[in-house]
Amino acid sequence: MQQPPHGRYGFSAERLARIDAFLRSRYLDSGRFPHVQLLIAREGEIVHFSHQGPARDGGATVDEGTLFRIASMTKPITSLAFMMLVEEGRVALDTPVHHVLPELKGVGVYTGGGNGTPFETRPTDQPMRMVDLLRHTAGLTYGFQEQTPVDAAYRATRMERWHDNLTLDGFIAELAKLPLEYSPGTAWTYSVATDVLGAAIERVSGTTLDRFLYDRIFMPLGMHDTFFQVPADKLDRLADCWAVDEKTGKPFVYDAGADSAWARMPRLLSGGGGLVSSALDYHRFATLCLNGGELDGVRLVSPKTIALMTMNHLPTGGDLTGCARGLFNEASLSGTGFGLGFAVTTDVAQTLVPGSVGDYYWGGMFSTAFFVDPVERISMVFMTQFTPSMRYPVRRELKTMIYSALS
Repeated sequence: MQQPPHGRYGFSAERLARIDAFLRSRYLDSGRFPHVQLLIAREGEIVHFSHQGPARDGGATVDEGTLFRIASMTKPITSLAFMMLVEEGRVALDTPVHHVLPELKGVGVYTGGGNGTPFETRPTDQPMRMVDLLRHTAGLTYGFQEQTPVDAAYRATRMERWHDNLTLDGFIAELAKLPLEYSPGTAWTYSVATDVLGAAIERVSGTTLDRFLYDRIFMPLGMHDTFFQVPADKLDRLADCWAVDEKTGKPFVYDAGADSAWARMPRLLSGGGGLVSSALDYHRFATLCLNGGELDGVRLVSPKTIALMTMNHLPTGGDLTGCARGLFNEASLSGTGFGLGFAVTTDVAQTLVPGSVGDYYWGGMFSTAFFVDPVERISMVFMTQFTPSMRYPVRRELKTMIYSALS
C-alpha cells in the first residue's frame, strides 16, 4: 500500500518510519518475532501501514492480505455482538446469566477442596449477571492462571481446547460443575467469561455464534477475512504462529499456516479467542468503534452504546490494581479500568505511557494488539504471531512511539 504524504493527519512521517526501524532492530533482527505488521489511522484514515518479516518460515513477507490468529482480540467483537441484542431489548446487562444459561443456576463460590477431593462451596452473594461476563467480574477464571484449585480443575477438563474437545453447550455444562473463584461482582479475573457470553448470544439469538457474527457484523462491515475457520482458498494467506520453549528459550512453530488447526471448524466456537482476521478487517472494526457504532453508512449500535461499553465498569470504580486477581497478561494494571469488552485508560499518569483518558484497547495471546483513542481520534492495529504475549513490552513501546510521532 502506498504510504500517505509527509505530515498527513498530524503525524511526522520521519517519526513513523522510526517505529518500523525500531521493530526491525528490536524484534525481527533479534529473532524475537517472526514478522510484524503495523497499521495506524486517524479519523479512520490509514496514516501508516507497514509490513516486515516472512509470513511463513522462509516465505514471502507479510502483506495486507496476511491472516492472523487474533485470539483475545475476539472478545471486543463478541461483546459488541451481545450489545446489539441488548439494544433490541432481547436481554439486558442486569439479566442473571442463569436466566439464559440455566445450567449455571446454583453455581457456588469456592470455599475448599479440589485437587482430588470434592469442592466445598457457599452460595453467591448475588447472581452472576450479564455485565459480569462483559467486564470479567463473574468469578470465572482461565486454566492458564495456575493459581488455585479451581483453575486446576479447568485444566483437568481441557475445556479451553477449542478444536478437539467440547462443544459450546458442552463447555457450559462442564463449567456448571465447577465453583466460582469469588462471588460475582466483587473482584476482577481475566477469564472464560466471553466464551460464556458467546453461548448466551447463541441462546438469545437462536443461531450459532459464527452465523450471528457473520450475518450481523462481518458481512455488513465488509470484514471478509474474519472467521473461526480459515477457508481452503484463503489458507495460503495464514501466517505461521510461533512460541518459545520455556526450557531452552528457543522459538518453534506453534501452529504452521499450511496445516493449521484453524483450517478446520473448531468444536467450540470461542467468543473469547477463536477468530482469525487481517489488519485491514480489524481496522474496520476499530473504526466502527471510533465512529460511535457506524461505518460507511452501516450502523451496528448507537453512539451511546459504544460510550457505555468504553466506560470503566469495575465494581470498585477504580483501576485493576484494586480488584484484579490472578495473572493478567493483556494490559497493565495501574491507571487501567475495564469496560464492556475493553480495557479503558482512567488515569494516564498512572499508566506511565502517553495516551488519553478514555482510550480503550485489548490484545491477544499471540502478541496482537489494538487501541482506539476517541480524544485524538487515533487507532492502531498491530499484528504478529508469537506467544506468550507478555514476554516483551512491545505494546507499551508501540503506544509510546505512536504518540511521539504526533506533530
